Amino acid sequence: MPLDIDRLRADTPGCEHVLHFNNAGAGLMPQPVLDALQGHIVHESLIGGYEAHHAAKESYDDTYAAIAELIGAKPDEIALVENATRAWDQVFYGMPFKRGDRIITAHASYASNYLAMLQQKKRYGIEIDVIGNDEHGQVDITELEASITERTRLICLTHIPTNGGLINPAQEVGRIARKHDVPYLLDACQSAGQTDINVERIQCDFLSSTGRKYLRGPRGTGFLYVRTEALDLIEPPFLDLHAAEWVGRNTYKMAPGAKRFENWEGFVAGKIALGSAVRYLLELGPDDVYARIAEIAALLRSRLSHIDGITVHDLGLRKGGIVTFSHDKTDVRRIKIALDQAGMNTNLAVPKWARLDAEARGLPTMIRASVHAYNTEEEVEAFTEAVRRIAA
Repeated sequence: MPLDIDRLRADTPGCEHVLHFNNAGAGLMPQPVLDALQGHIVHESLIGGYEAHHAAKESYDDTYAAIAELIGAKPDEIALVENATRAWDQVFYGMPFKRGDRIITAHASYASNYLAMLQQKKRYGIEIDVIGNDEHGQVDITELEASITERTRLICLTHIPTNGGLINPAQEVGRIARKHDVPYLLDACQSAGQTDINVERIQCDFLSSTGRKYLRGPRGTGFLYVRTEALDLIEPPFLDLHAAEWVGRNTYKMAPGAKRFENWEGFVAGKIALGSAVRYLLELGPDDVYARIAEIAALLRSRLSHIDGITVHDLGLRKGGIVTFSHDKTDVRRIKIALDQAGMNTNLAVPKWARLDAEARGLPTMIRASVHAYNTEEEVEAFTEAVRRIAA
């Protein structure tokens, strides 16, 4: 059955208040997620934080199971963390780098990830091999494979960049990584919830993501996937009494599975609500949601491309729900302010967020309009008409 858009919007209180094209920033939470979040916080206020956590153990544990079901993993391969950057850093800073080691990344790398690479380059003397784009604007698979050497220790790929609709060919990268036995870390911060990220098909060893974007969970939530066979390739950069057990005066034993990458204190209500968000997506049918997002984004690109002075900057053979554009005469900051005043949420995509890609392509500051399945064709028409009017 096709998605029931009226139901989706009825389930999303924010749809009554704003036209929300900022889902790559934070999606609007559906009512079941809001209920789970608020319900647990109220329970904490009534019986105490530790006691409420214990009482909600089944719901809390189901978050691991729901995420595992969504991405084709096992529950013990999932760690619940504060955000996508913390998840990514747990892997990257846990790699035992030595001087002369090499890591491979692509132009689409997100700023926080590349800053970590630069820090480890400064700290350990590792080298960063940046792979160029192919004729479609996605990571060049042939160049990537040719760049692998005996010193290559890690491949880091951003699945969907922050500054455009491109969906990088993560599965093809995984095939090459597995062929050459090189660990593979996939940044799925933007892709979880808007496109398929089955880890068995992708063949990644590690995957990081947030809860707040296309999964429509609360802020302050994220998760890390660590393939069981890759667990001992890295050691968490820090441990606490949750991640490890102090078994002797001078010895410790790390927790089994991916939970060794967690820490004791966390946003319990948020983690329960994240599980609710993933269950909501699974109930809708992820493939239908992904198709709807791509359909609405394609319509938005088409409508924007017919406005005089507008350039749409999205590349790739496959495109997702992020649409970036600029105007040849009107400052996009002015356009965004006017859209904000009209109750239309967007964000800016500034070059420093993805500097390698922006400099290679000569990108300006752009407006980033990112749609979700609950957005409508009527909203696309209203939005593009507003852009036309503002930029005239």
